[in-house]
Amino acid sequence: MTWSAAQYTAFERERTRPVRDLLAAVPTRDVRTAVDIGCGPGNSTELLVARFPGAMVSAIDNSPDMLAAARKRLPNVRFDDIDIEHWHDSGPFDLILANAVLQWIPDHRRVFANLIEKVADGGTLAVQMPDNLDEPAHRLMREVAAEGPWAAKLAPASRSREARHDAAWYYELLRESCSGIDVWRTTYHHPLAGGAVGVVEWFKGSGLRPFLDPLDPTERDAYVARYTSAIANAHPALADGSVLLPFPRLFIVATR
Repeated sequence: MTWSAAQYTAFERERTRPVRDLLAAVPTRDVRTAVDIGCGPGNSTELLVARFPGAMVSAIDNSPDMLAAARKRLPNVRFDDIDIEHWHDSGPFDLILANAVLQWIPDHRRVFANLIEKVADGGTLAVQMPDNLDEPAHRLMREVAAEGPWAAKLAPASRSREARHDAAWYYELLRESCSGIDVWRTTYHHPLAGGAVGVVEWFKGSGLRPFLDPLDPTERDAYVARYTSAIANAHPALADGSVLLPFPRLFIVATR
């Protein structure tokens, strides 16, 4: 799956607010080593450095375009091209930050266990994940994929949307290995200019990637046209032409 740092950061203010809220909930302590996994273009890493200026901060991602943007933004931070599922650094880290990335990885029971093992005693795993698979925008991605001539080609993208778990599931998963767990869910409402087109541009930087990447240019244009029409029906524009997009997110701050 290819990622575009420019497309993602077109909505940087909206995408950065959740990680700012997440870092604000990390217990104040002496953080000496911190890592941002799935760092994207470095907006989350920049906040991590600002929140813990005395820490040795590193970051990983598996998108060359995202890493290039991150290195340009923060030339003094080490950014490594590593997939989270193949990240073997045992740490331990005082803080592991995973902002809007773990939703792309299956088998959360295994993933969370592996991450907690890398957290130092008294350290924190801070996670934020979109919790929006049942929202109209995501449901329509799957419906347009299933109903078009590209159905077979896009079937893997729809199947990859493994149902995420609720707050209680993550609490139960982590409570045996953690001394404190803070879990909450927040729905942000993002005003997006351009009506349905603005919503589509938002998701081109994230959730639409698995559906667009497998298509040739002609198919991609047709898919986007159908999806845009469906979004216009699901999210009618406000009087000023904008759409107020609801976007639920799940937050987990687990202290070992």
